[in-house]
Amino acid sequence: MMTQLVFYVFAAVLVLSATMVVCARNPVHSVLFLILAFFNAAGLFLIAGAEFLAMTLVIVYVGAVAVLFLFVVMMLDVNFTRMREGVQRYAPIGGVVGGVLLVELIMAFTHWRVASNIDQIGHIVPSSPARTNTAALGDVLYTHYIFLFQSCALVLLVAMIGAIVLTLRDRPTGRRQNIDRQHDRTAADSLEMLQVPLGVGVAAQGGFLRPHESYDVAAVPGTYGTQAWREREMEEETQTALVVITPATGTKGQDNA
Repeated sequence: MMTQLVFYVFAAVLVLSATMVVCARNPVHSVLFLILAFFNAAGLFLIAGAEFLAMTLVIVYVGAVAVLFLFVVMMLDVNFTRMREGVQRYAPIGGVVGGVLLVELIMAFTHWRVASNIDQIGHIVPSSPARTNTAALGDVLYTHYIFLFQSCALVLLVAMIGAIVLTLRDRPTGRRQNIDRQHDRTAADSLEMLQVPLGVGVAAQGGFLRPHESYDVAAVPGTYGTQAWREREMEEETQTALVVITPATGTKGQDNA
């Protein structure tokens, strides 16, 4: 009885929070209701005995995805007035799509049938009181579905690399180094040891010193901070022409005369 009561409480809050995700006008409130929906779904997983899925839902979706949504929504400068103006324009299309989804859901639930021999179907991992749900799920993923699991991981890796490549911008102020030349450097090439007298700070000796070409040795030629970059900047400054506008010597009355 207690289990059923807790189930209905979690299910009711889940349905209400999922409805508010769609109906809330403020996107920040929608994300907060989404987090509440995730927590209630995790509670339903705990009632069903799937503690691993419950913890995964809380850690991955609430701790990463929902918080990411929240930060993105809060950082974006969303013009809500402009967004509401386009609702009436796309309302017919949204109504058609919603009607199609509703018809599909009705057809799916009305034609839902449970197999009569469901108890006779052999399970991939036989249930055992001494075996935890996490161990059984691990056996299924890493034995029967290992290739599909690795394929999904590969797809996510390609998507991550693609996102990095598409959003990567070459900044002229970025310092890039040649790794092989960086590893070939010795301490004598990059450091200069000084005998500082007692009671005299480093600032009195001219500050922290290093060889003038210590960075140029390991840097990619022509990048920011190198000698070639400094020379190019000086050349561009010298080639910049300054336009000086001299005022006219005569007055308006004299020019007309």
